[in-house]
Amino acid sequence: MTAATTTAPTDATRYLRHGRPLWRRALLRPESVIILAIVLLLIVGTLTVPFFAQPYTYQTMILNAAPVLIMLLPVTLIIITGDIDLSVGSILGFSSALFGLAFQAGVPVGLAAVIGVVAGGLVGVLNGVLVTVVGLPSLAVTIGTLALFRGIAVGLLGTTSITDFPAEIPRFLTAPLLGLPFPVVTVAIIVLAIAFGLLLHFTPFGRGVFAIGLSPENAAFSGVPVNRTRLILFVLSGLVAGATGVYFTLQYSNAIGTNGFGFELQVVTAIVLGGVSIWGGKGTLLGALAGGLLIAALNKTLQLAGIGSDTISIVTGAALIFSVVVASIAGFISRRRRSKASAVTAAA
Repeated sequence: MTAATTTAPTDATRYLRHGRPLWRRALLRPESVIILAIVLLLIVGTLTVPFFAQPYTYQTMILNAAPVLIMLLPVTLIIITGDIDLSVGSILGFSSALFGLAFQAGVPVGLAAVIGVVAGGLVGVLNGVLVTVVGLPSLAVTIGTLALFRGIAVGLLGTTSITDFPAEIPRFLTAPLLGLPFPVVTVAIIVLAIAFGLLLHFTPFGRGVFAIGLSPENAAFSGVPVNRTRLILFVLSGLVAGATGVYFTLQYSNAIGTNGFGFELQVVTAIVLGGVSIWGGKGTLLGALAGGLLIAALNKTLQLAGIGSDTISIVTGAALIFSVVVASIAGFISRRRRSKASAVTAAA
């Protein structure tokens, strides 16, 4: 009897996965491509756009993108489950209106902020109950609440706005962080991103989110509380959108029912552009954040180049369509490759 011989694994054996080296797979991930695109865009802007390479440019870029970067965190998890939340912009406006009215009525600013956040959470509860208990599709539900609560927000304030907030609050929120070209809100974005990233990628709850996106039926058989998970995500989305409404109001010292108008398009565009599958089951929070930063950098570059807001909206919409089409083509190619590999294995 001869002893079995063993050989040490080569570098190719150790690092090769799915027919490609590890370094190549890392570079070709959607978030890696988006981050590279951000770097290239910033370089091009610095070289071609006057006054682009100024600290104020980066500070205002983050300030303008902050509401989208914050709200996309829970919405990313919702989209990975196969649902969608298109009501976040209207929840922001609804929260802003209630916060402003409460403050105007003499409620202390802290308690008024709590009212705005809780209002957003209650809208999230409504969305979640209609989706998980009643069984309605999330697209239809959140389009309905988008229109409903935008109308309520505008109805509460009419054409007036509330602007008599303490002046020191917006000064603090927009101030540079420790002398860096980033505002104070950057800390909140980083902390929330880490929290949601840990929740999605390093907890059983997050694994359940991916399982639901791949197959709700299989997830349920595996012990994942499907409806409870979806309900929690909609409530989180409402709470975060409500908190963003309070922040947005204080940053601009302006409570008006149209605050956050159109933000839902930017949120979804950033998430899908960052490689999160609109059909669920695939994506990373880093990719979604990178997509939001890319849109922010692109908007700021176009603004400084003197291009109007209508063109920027066209570019944003085109980016959304492009990202969905590319994701569909990539998914089709991947499925074809897997089918061919399975056929070869079966024949062997």
